Amino acid sequence: MAARPPFSKIRMNDQTRLHFYASTPEPCSYLPGQQSISAFANPYVDMDCDTYDELIQYGFRRSGGYLYRPHCPSCEACISLRIPVEEYQFSRNDRRTLRKNSDLVIQQQDNLFVDEHFELYQRYINNRHSGGSMENPTRADYHRFLICDWADTSFIEFRLHEKLLAVAVTDNTSTGQSAVYTFFDPAETDRSLGHFSILTQIRLTRESALPYLYLGYWIKNCQKMAYKSRYRPAEGFIGDVWVEME
Repeated sequence: MAARPPFSKIRMNDQTRLHFYASTPEPCSYLPGQQSISAFANPYVDMDCDTYDELIQYGFRRSGGYLYRPHCPSCEACISLRIPVEEYQFSRNDRRTLRKNSDLVIQQQDNLFVDEHFELYQRYINNRHSGGSMENPTRADYHRFLICDWADTSFIEFRLHEKLLAVAVTDNTSTGQSAVYTFFDPAETDRSLGHFSILTQIRLTRESALPYLYLGYWIKNCQKMAYKSRYRPAEGFIGDVWVEME
């Protein structure tokens, strides 16, 4: 089943039109009793950064080398969010989190696979997703989820002295940076490392003179995604246009 316009009209180059398809319905991971369907770009066509740059502006996300967005016929709860970084004002809580982590060294690692990253990812997943489908991830699982040969990806490391505490996987696009996934040491809960990583990505996006940090999907009635409500102002992709969120 092909997805509807406008994104079905996108061309990768003068010779290739990019087609979209709908996934098989499956139970929604976020809303009980709902079925989930995604529109995804043809996985058998070689993707490139320019096409990714365009699709992210239509609410698409990357998982490994796949580009997708929710396409549920009876539900529009998933809203793609982005932060206009120049307008973002750091709150008192934000500043407290920044101070709490001022002893960390932040550096960007461009290598696609690092054993130390994977080991931290394993600890994080087994702590935060115990008993779920992501538990006990293998190297192949890690590759399928986070690594993509054609994307311009940075692995932002957060270290206390030499110890790796967190990694924020971030894609660089023409209109901003996209927060793909963050994982951190589950023993360091007092540092609010997930929140700190987003604040860091807001700063880095500003320093890159790019307008937006893409945060992925938000669902109003999903507790797992409630943390994204704290980042305002924000824009949501609703009705195929970006609008300011209340």
